Parts: sequence; structure tokens; C-alpha cells
Amino acid sequence: MIWSLKEKLKELLGGKTDTAEFFEGLEDTLIEADVGAGLAVKIASELRDQAKKDGAKTREAILALLRQRLGEDLSFEVLRPDPGALNVFLVLGVNGAGKTTTIAKLAEYYRRAGVKGIVLAAGDTFRAGAIGQLELHGKRLGLRVVSQDPGADPGAVIFDAVQSAAARGENLVLADTAGRLHNKENLVRELQKIDKIIKNKAGGGACYRKILVIDAGTGQNGLAQAKVFHEAVGVDSLILTKFDGAARGGILVAIARELGIPVSFLGVGEKMSDLIPGGREEYLEGILGGI
Repeated sequence: MIWSLKEKLKELLGGKTDTAEFFEGLEDTLIEADVGAGLAVKIASELRDQAKKDGAKTREAILALLRQRLGEDLSFEVLRPDPGALNVFLVLGVNGAGKTTTIAKLAEYYRRAGVKGIVLAAGDTFRAGAIGQLELHGKRLGLRVVSQDPGADPGAVIFDAVQSAAARGENLVLADTAGRLHNKENLVRELQKIDKIIKNKAGGGACYRKILVIDAGTGQNGLAQAKVFHEAVGVDSLILTKFDGAARGGILVAIARELGIPVSFLGVGEKMSDLIPGGREEYLEGILGGI
């Protein structure tokens, strides 16, 4: 049975909500939801103080305060390509987070939004499957894919993609990257090299953004992942994937609180259209709705 924040909160809210036991239970529940121990204690303490100040004792009042508190740290901002410039979106994340599929969903989203000249760059040259998967997505979407053989220099692949996009007057490069976090030093060096290549090639006239893909079921490892990528190249935006299949997702609050990175999309399914821009209300509804 999938652990559910909704169900846990429903149990808590079914009893008295103005007792020390209730707020201790809330701490435990938030920790289980991957919010993190320190932040869970802080949220529960602030909620207790606010509830006492407001005289909030009903389940509806407590839930409204919790919804407000969880939403305070979260920033949702859709990434919109600059129509007058070359845009390079470097997509980061560990293997298995859903990077390659998310790139295809982003391409479909931006294509439907009217972005012209979208290019996919198969920068995860470590996995032959990632190259083939991106090429298949490109074929299905009717988009150009820049790729080389497995084992090729990922920086060279992305350099070619950016250079050719600039020469063709194309508008958006969506670049895949490897996610071998078990070998952190190599990964960081590789990403820093790619980052330097893009900055040097694209120059000041380009819109360059780094997007981190996090699996909603990752747990507290998600915060550790975010720190590694953020320290390596600086992350501009988050995409939370598999939010439909994971009942937790609290790691988004922890990342936002500690690193201040805004969320641009929520992935909620397998279809190309299952990518929600922004997603504040959908996220809060997903973890709190229906209680």
C-alpha cells in the first residue's frame, strides 16, 4: 500500500487538533512526507503558534493554516523562452529521474505554445539507451536531434547543437545530460565543462537556463541531489516528475526552503501532455486535497 500524506493527515485531523500529541503527530507525518526533520519541526511549531493565536481548532482551520504554511516557501515560475534570442535549456538530474522523457514533454509543451525551431541534444552519451530514446522522441515529435555515438564527448554534442541552432536561426535547444551521481566528482567536472561551453558559445545574447529534474518518490536524497547540481553549475528551475505515482513529494518544500529554486513544471503521467506548467495549486491539492 502506498504511503499517503493525505491519509495520515486525515487520521490526525480526525481527533483533537489543539493538543501537544496532535502537533507531535504532525511533525512525524511531515517527516515521513520527506519534508525533512528540521523543517517539519519548524512547520509544526509555527502552525501550533498560529493556531493558538487565531483560535483555530477545527480540522478545516488547521488544514487551511497548513496549506498556507507549505505554500509560503514554494515559488512557481514557468520557464518561457525568449522569442528574440537563442534559448538553451540544460536538463539535469540523476539517472531514473525521468530527464529524457521530460525533455520530450518540454519540447511538446513549447511547440504547442508556438516556439519555433526546437532542437534536442543527446548529451547523455554515457547511456546508449538515452541517445536512442531521445532520437525516438525527436522522430515522433518531428524535431531535429543532435547526437553522436555512445561514449562521445557530451560537451561536443551540446556545442554542435548550440552552434547549429544559432546558424539555422532556431529558437530553443533542449539538452540532455548524464546523471551518474555515484561518481560525483566526474559528474561535476563534466557538467562544469558543459556549462562553460554553453556560456562561451551562446554568449550574452542567449537565454541559458539549467533545469533540475527530481523524482517525487526520491525522498530526502532529492535534497542531496539538488545540492550537488546547484553547487556544480547553479540550478535555475525544478521539475518534479512522477508526482502522480508518489504520495509524498514533500522534498519540494525542503529544496525550495534550503536552496530557493523555483518550480517550473509538475510531471503527472506518461503522456506528452502530462506536464503541468507552474503547478502551485496542483501540488498543494496533490498532497493535501480531499482531506
